[in-house]
Amino acid sequence: MLNNPVLKKEINVGGRPMILETGRLAKQAGGAVFVRYGDTTVLVVATMGQARAGIDFFPLTVDYEERFYAVGKIPGGFIKRESRPSEKAVLSGRLIDRPIRPLFPKEMRNEVQVIATIMSVDQDHAPEIAAMVGASAALHISEIPLQYPIGGVIVGRVDGELVINPVLSQAEKSDLHLVVAGTREAVMMVEAGAREVPESAILEAISFGHGVVRDIVDFIESFREEALGLGLAKEKFMPEIAEPDPLLVEALSGPAEERLAGALKQCVEEKLSKKDREAYINGQKDELTQQFLETYPEEENSIRKIIDSIEKKIVRRMIAVDRQRIDGRAVTEVRPISIEVGVLPRPHGSGLFTRGQTQILSAVTLGTISEEQIVDGLGVEESKRFIHHYNFPPFSVGETRPIRGPGRREIGHGALAERALSAVVPTEEEFPYTIRLVSEALESNGSTSMGSVCGSCLALMDAGVPIKAPVAGVAMGLIKEEEHITVLTDIQGLEDHLGDMDFKVAGTSNGVTALQMDIKIAGIPGEVFESALAQAYEGRMHILGKMLEVISAPRAELSPHAPRIIHTSIDPDKIRDVIGPGGKIIKKIVEETGADIDIEDDGRVFIASVDQEKGKLALQIIENLTKEIKAGELYNGRVTKIMDFGCFVEIIPGVLGLPGKEGLVHISQLEHHRVNKVEDVVKVGDMVMVKTIGYDNQGRLKLSRKDAIPVPEGMAKDDHDRPRDRGSRPPRRREQGRG
Repeated sequence: MLNNPVLKKEINVGGRPMILETGRLAKQAGGAVFVRYGDTTVLVVATMGQARAGIDFFPLTVDYEERFYAVGKIPGGFIKRESRPSEKAVLSGRLIDRPIRPLFPKEMRNEVQVIATIMSVDQDHAPEIAAMVGASAALHISEIPLQYPIGGVIVGRVDGELVINPVLSQAEKSDLHLVVAGTREAVMMVEAGAREVPESAILEAISFGHGVVRDIVDFIESFREEALGLGLAKEKFMPEIAEPDPLLVEALSGPAEERLAGALKQCVEEKLSKKDREAYINGQKDELTQQFLETYPEEENSIRKIIDSIEKKIVRRMIAVDRQRIDGRAVTEVRPISIEVGVLPRPHGSGLFTRGQTQILSAVTLGTISEEQIVDGLGVEESKRFIHHYNFPPFSVGETRPIRGPGRREIGHGALAERALSAVVPTEEEFPYTIRLVSEALESNGSTSMGSVCGSCLALMDAGVPIKAPVAGVAMGLIKEEEHITVLTDIQGLEDHLGDMDFKVAGTSNGVTALQMDIKIAGIPGEVFESALAQAYEGRMHILGKMLEVISAPRAELSPHAPRIIHTSIDPDKIRDVIGPGGKIIKKIVEETGADIDIEDDGRVFIASVDQEKGKLALQIIENLTKEIKAGELYNGRVTKIMDFGCFVEIIPGVLGLPGKEGLVHISQLEHHRVNKVEDVVKVGDMVMVKTIGYDNQGRLKLSRKDAIPVPEGMAKDDHDRPRDRGSRPPRRREQGRG
């Protein structure tokens, strides 16, 4: 066995040890770190390939690979192996990608792949946090040129107290789930879901989390230093920077800046739409390119790059220094808003939200509890009854491309809007429905995710879902040019593309329900972030006011096309009476009423039917089948069968051919006097009053007509209880055992 050095270091995070190890596993990767946090273990590797020719972006891929053996499970389905990544895996991969991507050199064109393989999961220690720290460490000990390492933690708030990486029992009681990632100097990413938490508490939580992030970053720095000493870390690779010809830059700068500045100013004055502005500016850039190609015929790519950089510099200066936006708005102004509800006739609720040239159509479907989503993953969540999906078709930006399944962006935007709304969705006890929302981005020019929050909230209220409070969302941006910093409300596409921050905040009038922030530069000062959060509150309240002008509260009635769900509970021991042998009885109920019936193991019953009367009929049948008959109760029943020893009486009639409840009236319980023949007292079909007197040793119901009718006049009060005359028969002799 080779005697290779192994480095293992430990840091305390959230009061528990986190151990990083390198040198034992995956030694051919550029950098490999095995992370253990509690019983959660993650292997993270980072590898770099060759530079890809002909691309103008950094080809970074972060894969988060879940393994079901990590929680001792075999995957569901027929194949019995892991296939496409779960939604949780996609979101966790994005969580790692977003804070590290801005920290690579802008000229980087080498392909970089980070793979986090989840090998063991302890539900008290989040694998995504272990993977994020491991990714930072693996990149830092490799030759890959990450400029600074990052750290990441989850911040919870339990009974008002902030907690780092809360364990499962704390997370269940926390009103905040906030992920903070950053370098030692600045926060790079924030992702949060909250239950109407005030902005001040959010700021406190971010600052609290960043303090622990600094400790993790220092730990990773020391981890690299020790790894270098052991030969387990590599010297950094620096990508070649292809600087444009200074003479070409000088020749282009004056004419291009003058022409583009004039063109952009004209766009502002004429308030051109997105497509018109793009066409006009691109036309100006094409003319400039052709003009300089005459002098520099071999430099088309360089000419276009220089012109693009000049455009970016002009736009950023307009916003940061002159505080002038490309569409003429003030920096705190929200674009014009148009709102409609009930635009789709058959879905159970719909909302159309248009803000500038961003348009979202959201639709809601209400279903039974049995239609909830089954979650086959590594977490404790097994099902979801509130689901939000987001679609981004190519026509929303005037493009053509093949339509495939949802990508990482669609999954991420859908999850953000779902998180924003889940805080106000009623519980299953309050509203026993599965709720699915779908948001269609029909037009896109900035923040379709926050438009989806608004459109989906409108759809929920239009459907009559009793949400706790309306929710709205707004996207903020930031431009930083030297000492000039400008925070923008309701950014559009160009401001997002050329800006330094994408900051999305959703919530009610009482507090934040979701937050997502990505920084494209090496962080921003805390006071700027505080200002952005306050400005976002004003923008959110403006949008919320516009929404409430159209629909101020959830509708009192559900859509006529939505199922009506009746919720009841039965004794779990009675479930078999409703199901019947081989499911015969419940199938009959569904067939005859058309209702959907879900019965939980704890006895909860959900009956769903668009026709409310049919639902009530199904409820009546179930109540008949499960009604508890107690001794001493009186019933008016119908005689169904005559036997020599008595008659059977149906005290709860069956419905739609299904059995009701019947019991035996023994011949001795028909009258206060001796009855020789049952037919002398009752006949089949007679309605009789009976009293329940208990059950026999086989669980069959016993009834008495005698106890339900008055004692005849002249009969002694207790005569009817006397035993029958035995005639001359001697009394039965009891034999005693002989000792």
